[in-house]
Amino acid sequence: MSKSTVFMVAEKPSLAASLAKILSNNSCHSRKGFNGACSIHEWNGSFKGQSAFFKMTSVCGHVMSLDFTGRYNNWDSVDPVELFTCPTEKKEATPKLKMPAFLSQEAKGSNYLVLWLDCDKEGENICFEVINEVEPVMARSHRREQFILRAKFSAITEKDIKAAMNCLVSPNENESKSVDARQEIDLRIGCAFTRFQTRFFQGKYGNLDSTLISYGPCQTPTLGFCVERHDTIKTFQPEPFWLIQVSVQATEFRKLVLEWERVRLFDREVASTFHQKIKDCKQAKVTDISQKEKVKQRPQALNTVELMRVASSGLGMSPHSAMIIAERLYTQGYISYPRTETTHYPENFDIIGVLKQFRQSPDFGADVRDVLSQGSIHPRKGQDVGDHPPITPMTLASREAFDHDSWRLYDYIVRHFIGTVSPDCKYLVTRIDFDVGHESFSVSGKKLLDAGFTRTMHWQALSPDEHMPDLKLNQMIPINEVKLIERLTSPPDYLTESELITLMEKHGIGTDASIPVHINNISQRNYVTVGSGRKLIPTALGISLVHGYRRIDPQLVLPTMRSAVEEQLNLIAKGRGNYDEILHHALEIFRLKFIYFVQHIESMDHLFEDTFSTLSQSGRNFSRCGACRRFMKLVASKPARLHCPNCDATYSLPAGGSFKLFNELKCPLDDFELLLWVGGPNGKGYPFCPYCYVYPPFREMKKGSGCNQCTHPSCAYGLNATGVASCGECPNGILVLDPTSGPKWQLACNQCQVVIKICEDANKLSVANSTCPECDARQMIVEYRPEKTKLANGLTKIKDACIFCSPELSDLVEKRYASHAKSKRGGRGRGRGRGRGRGRAKPKDKMAQLAAYFV
Repeated sequence: MSKSTVFMVAEKPSLAASLAKILSNNSCHSRKGFNGACSIHEWNGSFKGQSAFFKMTSVCGHVMSLDFTGRYNNWDSVDPVELFTCPTEKKEATPKLKMPAFLSQEAKGSNYLVLWLDCDKEGENICFEVINEVEPVMARSHRREQFILRAKFSAITEKDIKAAMNCLVSPNENESKSVDARQEIDLRIGCAFTRFQTRFFQGKYGNLDSTLISYGPCQTPTLGFCVERHDTIKTFQPEPFWLIQVSVQATEFRKLVLEWERVRLFDREVASTFHQKIKDCKQAKVTDISQKEKVKQRPQALNTVELMRVASSGLGMSPHSAMIIAERLYTQGYISYPRTETTHYPENFDIIGVLKQFRQSPDFGADVRDVLSQGSIHPRKGQDVGDHPPITPMTLASREAFDHDSWRLYDYIVRHFIGTVSPDCKYLVTRIDFDVGHESFSVSGKKLLDAGFTRTMHWQALSPDEHMPDLKLNQMIPINEVKLIERLTSPPDYLTESELITLMEKHGIGTDASIPVHINNISQRNYVTVGSGRKLIPTALGISLVHGYRRIDPQLVLPTMRSAVEEQLNLIAKGRGNYDEILHHALEIFRLKFIYFVQHIESMDHLFEDTFSTLSQSGRNFSRCGACRRFMKLVASKPARLHCPNCDATYSLPAGGSFKLFNELKCPLDDFELLLWVGGPNGKGYPFCPYCYVYPPFREMKKGSGCNQCTHPSCAYGLNATGVASCGECPNGILVLDPTSGPKWQLACNQCQVVIKICEDANKLSVANSTCPECDARQMIVEYRPEKTKLANGLTKIKDACIFCSPELSDLVEKRYASHAKSKRGGRGRGRGRGRGRGRAKPKDKMAQLAAYFV
C-alpha cells in the first residue's frame, strides 16, 4: 500500500521551520523552494494510523489580494464613484514570490492538506486562499473522508503543536467570508474617497505635505478621536478657583498639610469669607482617626489591547512596533499567540508548569519561587471571548537572546504573567480629620502591608510609606499657616496612544490586529505627530480633514458607522448573516454618502483655503514651462510637484531623492527643461522631462519614466544614445549609462535597482554607435586625464571598446546595487560577482550573459 502524502502550510517560513522540527521530532530534511522565499521540510511518519510522507511549507502572509480590474486602477480616467460597483479581482499579493505556482507545484499529488495558519479570522481567510490553489492539484481519495484539515493552536511548543495535530478540525468558511467582505468594503470606500480627496486638494494646495489625502472607514474615526481632544484643548476656557490650605505642626519634626473637605470654590468672595473665618485660628482639633486596609488587585491575564497599551505608555513603543516584535517572539516560540481578546486562563492551563520554567532565572527566579511557595494559585477571573488563551510566556530566555526592545517586551510579558498569579497588593490607609474654625480638613497616609504582585510588576508599586504621626482624638495641634490659594482649571492633555487604543476598543473601531495599523497610518499620512509621552498631536491637515467631514457629513468621522459595519461582519463570521446582502447594504450606504460628499466638497475646501497655501503661492521658481516659457514652481513638500501658475498645470515628480536642473537642456519633444533626479549619495540618478514623465510620448513608455526609458531617436540622453546592455537580473531592463554619476561612473538598469560601477575617475565617458562583435553590447569611449588614467601603458583614451569583453576595460568594472535596494537583496554586497547565481532568470542573449557576469 503506497504512502499518503500530507501537505502542510504555515503562515510564515520561520513558523513552518519550527512546526516541522516539532512534528518530525527533529528528523526533517529541508530544501529551498523555487520562489526563493519558502523552504519545504520533509519527513516520514504516520497520519490517521497509516504511514505517510509529510511536506511542510509556508506562505508569506496573504497569497492573494483584492484589487480593481485593469482600467479602474487609472486615477485619471475613472470617476471614483464607479469604484463602489465596478468589477474586482483577486491578484497575487506579492507577484515576485509566485506563491500560487509554488503551492500548486509542491502540493501536486498530495492526499491531505493540513493548514497551520494563524488562528484568527485573517488566518482563516488565508486558509481558503491556500485551498483554492492546492485543491485542484491534489490526488482525491475514493473514500468519503475529509482531506482538508485545520490545526488550532496558540503557542509554538511541543505540547500545543502535537495536541493540535491530534485534534484537526475543518476550516471556518464563514470567518473567511467576513474577512472577504471587510476587504471589499474597505477597498471600495477607501479608494473612492482617497482618490477624490487626493486629486481635489493636491491639485489646489502646495503645502499639505502628504502623498495621499486618504480616507479609511477605521482610519478616519481614529483620527477623529485625536482631533476631538485637540478641539477640547483649544476651546478650553481656564476658570479661576480658590482653595484653603492649612499647615499644622503635628510633632516637633513633622509638619502636615491638610486638605480642605470643600476641595475648591469658584466664587472668590465666598472663599475669602471662609478664609477670614479660620485665618486667625491658632489650633486644629483632631476629630477622628480611622484606619482601613485596602487592596490593589493583581492584573487579569494579558490580551492584545492591554499589551499595546502598556507597550506605548510604559515602554515607549508604538503599538505597530510592539505587535511586530510580539509576532516575532511568538514564531520563535517564546510567547503564546499575541492576538487575543481573552483575559481568562483556560481551566486546563498548566500555570505551575509554566512558572517552574522560570525558577532558575536570574531575572524572574526569586519572584517565581515566592509564588510557588504559596501553594494554591488562583488568578483573577477574566473574560473568555472564545478565541485564544491570554498572552503568556512559553519558554525561558536570557537577555542575550534578544535585541533591546524585544527583551523589554518579553520581560514585560513574563512579569505580567507572574503578576497575574501573585497575591494582591495590600496596604493600610490612615486618615486623620481636623476641625479648624468649624471647617473640616483631613490628611491621610498609607503603609504597605504586602507588596504582592508589585514585587514583580515594580512599576505599579505604591509610593513610599507615608507614616502618620501618633495623634489622639480631640488633641489640639498648633497651626503654622492658613493660606487662600488661587489656581486655574486646566484642559486635558492630548490623547496618548494608550488612551486612543482604549477608545478604539470601546467603540469597536478595528480589531486587535488592525488597531496598531490604523494608528500607524494616521501618523504616516501626516495627520498626527507623535509627541513626548507618545501623545498624538493632530496636524493642520488632520484637523482640516476632520472638521471638513463634520461640516459635510459627521457620520463619516464618527465611530458609530464602523461599529455598525463590524457588527454586521461578525454576523457573517458566525453564520447568522448573508454575505451578499450585508456587503451590498454597507456599500450602498457609503456610495450615497460619497455622492453627497462630492457635491458639498466646497464646505471642506473653505477650511483648506484658510489653512494652506495654493500651488501658485507655494514653492520656488525652478524650471521653465515648455508651453509658456515662464518659470514653474517646485513644490518640495509631499508629493513633490512642479506647478506652472501661468498655465495652471501641475506635473508630478519622482518620489524620494532630490532634483536639480540638468545643464539647462530641453526636451526635443516638448521644449520643457530637463531635470535631474538623484536617489541619494550611493543611489542612481537619471534625467527626465517633467511633461514626458506625466504624459509619456511613446506607447512603450510607461507613466513615470525618465529619459533612460525614452526611445526618441535623436535625444542625447534617451535610451538609444545611452543604452549599453540588457540587464542580467530582470527580464526587460536595459543597463544605461548614468550621465549624472561622473567621476564615479556607473551603468544603472532602467527597470530594477542593479548598478554597475565602471571606469572610476574617467574624465569623459560616452556610448559609441558600434556594438561588440562578441556579445552585442554597445561599445564605449573612455577618456582619462594623464594623472588619473587607469588604462594600461599610460593610455588616456580608448575608443569603441566593450566594457565586458575588452581586456583594457573589463578590470575597471565593479558590480553594486543602488543603496535603497540593499535591504531587498541581502547577502550580495559590493564587488564583482562570478556567475549568475542561484534562482536567477536565464539571460536572454549574449549581451545579457556578459552583463550577468558582472551582476
